Amino acid sequence: MSVPTVTLNDGHTIPQLGFGVFKVDPAETTRIVTDALEVGYRHIDTAAIYGNEEGVGRAIASSGIGRDDLFVTTKLWNDKHSTADAFDAFDESLEKLGLDFVDLYLIHWPSAANDRYVEAWKALEKIRESGRARSIGVSNFLVPHLTRLLAETDIVPVVDQIELHPALQQPETTAFARERGIQIEAWGPLGQGKYPLFEEEAVTAAAQAHGKSPAQTVIRWHLQMGNILFPKSNNRTRMAENFDVFDFALTTEEVDAISALERDGRVGTHPDEVN
Repeated sequence: MSVPTVTLNDGHTIPQLGFGVFKVDPAETTRIVTDALEVGYRHIDTAAIYGNEEGVGRAIASSGIGRDDLFVTTKLWNDKHSTADAFDAFDESLEKLGLDFVDLYLIHWPSAANDRYVEAWKALEKIRESGRARSIGVSNFLVPHLTRLLAETDIVPVVDQIELHPALQQPETTAFARERGIQIEAWGPLGQGKYPLFEEEAVTAAAQAHGKSPAQTVIRWHLQMGNILFPKSNNRTRMAENFDVFDFALTTEEVDAISALERDGRVGTHPDEVN
């Protein structure tokens, strides 16, 4: 089954469903990403701070999949926001991944207390101009961060990757971004197991109606909401289950019922607290 793509504001496209490697053990990353690629995933989301870019690179190198058939994202960490540090960090990520370019490079957090994310973004603009990152975006940026970035720089981010799941949909940030052509990527799309999402009646009823699991149902909700997402799993069977979401569609009523679970239920760290 082919994964739908989303067109970014710079004309590039991104597979809407990908595979994330947050907290994947570096020693296990090559095996896990190899499994994901064999299942059918072609969009891999990693970051310098995860410590597993090398494992991702090894899996890609041994996969036999053409580079143009893959979409690879990595991210700039918070202590590398100066221009020189950003260039060096990007070079290091490319080297670890064993790639000539990445499809998407993100500022991982605004790290607002350090007040250098505008400088970091200007470095990313130059990296994009070099062709070594085809697209550039941000992660964990809220409306004030986006407002300032758009006012002081030249290139609009293609995505904002934020914590997003039924209990935390960040409507203000999502609406602000989408009005400006910035696509939303959802991290922690299944709530990271930190609340009983899969026991919510809106989820279980829709799952039962379609003969799907609660996880598949929530992934389908994200897809129909227009979010880009990359659930993670170390288990190949679960990876395949998470990928098997293109043969059914939730009704408008089912989507609305899951959307009604919004309660500002953040389970990760607030962006203003990460520096």
